[in-house]
Amino acid sequence: MNILFIHQNFPGQFRHIAQSLIDEGGHQVLSLCEAHAPGMQGVQRMEYKPARAATQGVHPYLAPVEEHVIRGQSVARALLHLKEKSYRPDIIVAHMGWGEAIYPKDIYPDVPLVTFFEFFYQTTGADAGFDPEYPMTLDDHLRIRTKNITNLLSLHAADIGISPTAWQRSLYPPQYQPKLRLIHEGINTEAARPDPSAWIQLGSGLKLTRKDEVITYVSRNLEPYRGFHVFMRALPEILRRRPKCHVLIVGGDEVSYGRKLPPGETYRAKLLREVPGLDLSRVHFLGKLPYQQYLRVLQISSAHVYLTVPFVLSWSMLEAMSAGCLVIGSRTAPVEEVIEDGKNGLLVDFFSGSELANAIDRVFASPDQLQAIRETARATIIERYPLSQGISAYRQLFGELI
Repeated sequence: MNILFIHQNFPGQFRHIAQSLIDEGGHQVLSLCEAHAPGMQGVQRMEYKPARAATQGVHPYLAPVEEHVIRGQSVARALLHLKEKSYRPDIIVAHMGWGEAIYPKDIYPDVPLVTFFEFFYQTTGADAGFDPEYPMTLDDHLRIRTKNITNLLSLHAADIGISPTAWQRSLYPPQYQPKLRLIHEGINTEAARPDPSAWIQLGSGLKLTRKDEVITYVSRNLEPYRGFHVFMRALPEILRRRPKCHVLIVGGDEVSYGRKLPPGETYRAKLLREVPGLDLSRVHFLGKLPYQQYLRVLQISSAHVYLTVPFVLSWSMLEAMSAGCLVIGSRTAPVEEVIEDGKNGLLVDFFSGSELANAIDRVFASPDQLQAIRETARATIIERYPLSQGISAYRQLFGELI
């Protein structure tokens, strides 16, 4: 089988299915990506480069759309180059997020196109306007509605779509939902697994293990979409109640989602100013970590905090559960799809620092009694989100389409 993956940062969500094809052998696997993409061993690589940036002065609602069209056009030209060299894939798999899935059918009209659909932007009922600290304006409403142009063009072009969670799928217009297959790519439960012997050593020389009181918080970047402001404001009370605990915070200082701050400003610096006097000998900002170090942070965690507005569910929450963490999650739709309060995790109000502190107290008050929650959390991931299930669902879909 000839399979072409299109993702500007390949492998992205396609790592596991691509690896399974490589491991099986007998397939030609090609990725079309940008120069910065990490790529994968065993996957042939072809790069494309957007011809230019969006036009200076274009209407701000349309600037992202123009960027997507430019990128999509560059992908189309790369595909045309492949076609002229007699390359023909049996199936194309693309991510819709950056315009790459708009035009493949114009080059290969008879090749099935499977498109990954992550999030349909909503003006109400999801992330936008959820946090009153960041109120919506009419301009925000109009801009957000316009952002779905790429989504809609990609929905029309795809033969079939993939959405990773039921809640994310439910955000798409009802007339398109029958076109969307519910497939989560899966979690590597062998890599993300409990390890009682795990330990980490911080730059200060401090060594932490599962025997220590360790509170963990992980996000790609430290920002309000992932409740970083709520967590930081709760820390003084958490530290007061738990005088022996250490807090490990993993994540960068950029903004992946939501509102950016003025140039040079970060939410970490902003919150440190807002919450002065934190004992930084016990609150440790680790930045972005290599994957194995990040896993060790999860493996020594006593209580793992995951807060999110109603938005795309993070891999890190599922990996934390797989690693046997006791996850304290926000009572928001994407989290509630996975965590049942008191069974495989604890749920708190996204906005309530006191509820968060109380939940952390509960964890440390009855660590042995709550061990069953950790075990059920891992069992949830093994049952509902294993790699084998995600790979099998992708392969079944490919078989249906070819």
